[in-house]
Amino acid sequence: MTTTALILAATDLVAAVLLSAIYFQRHRRRDLVVAFLGVNVGVLAVATVLGTAEVALGLGLGLFGVLSIIRLRSSEITQREVAYYFAALAIGLICGLPPVDLSIPLLLVGLIVAVLAVADHPRVLSRARHQTVHLDRAIADETELRAELGRLLGGEVTGVTVQQLDLVDDTTLVDVRYRVLAAPTAPAAVREAVDATPGQRRTTDASFADLIGGTR
Repeated sequence: MTTTALILAATDLVAAVLLSAIYFQRHRRRDLVVAFLGVNVGVLAVATVLGTAEVALGLGLGLFGVLSIIRLRSSEITQREVAYYFAALAIGLICGLPPVDLSIPLLLVGLIVAVLAVADHPRVLSRARHQTVHLDRAIADETELRAELGRLLGGEVTGVTVQQLDLVDDTTLVDVRYRVLAAPTAPAAVREAVDATPGQRRTTDASFADLIGGTR
């Protein structure tokens, strides 16, 4: 291997570890960290072989097409995890193929890691939420449906897609996008009074337990 190839291989390993560390720090799934690293190193090895062997271009593209559609059937992965998965594939592919200029693959690898680090940051669109809600009422009116979802979810509904309206069983299955509203902060005097009065704190706890249907 040439010096350029060794530099790119080292860059690939560092970028893959950084990418996996960013993912694990935010989502805490060890099994996918193993998958990201394994896929990255595997793609790097295959791309290196394809770059040095006398093989047809169609064979190489077909091979990576097969690699790109592989999915583990043991559990589903979210759209965020798909993004990390393909980032690991792309980094391995970029660093495995022989480059014309060393600066270009280094820049592209850095760009992939930086974009995921920023786009998946907890503070980016932190109030945006997405849920599938199964209501115990059949609500055909969109205005009423939005009001009911906003009341249940405690946020501002920004998008609603009714997936199923069952008039027989009186249920509604809806895909909802909403924005969480800022929680109101109690005045300092009220907080101090509650903290200073144990009996009042117990009354508040009991009310909350009654609200959620629990027993003390």
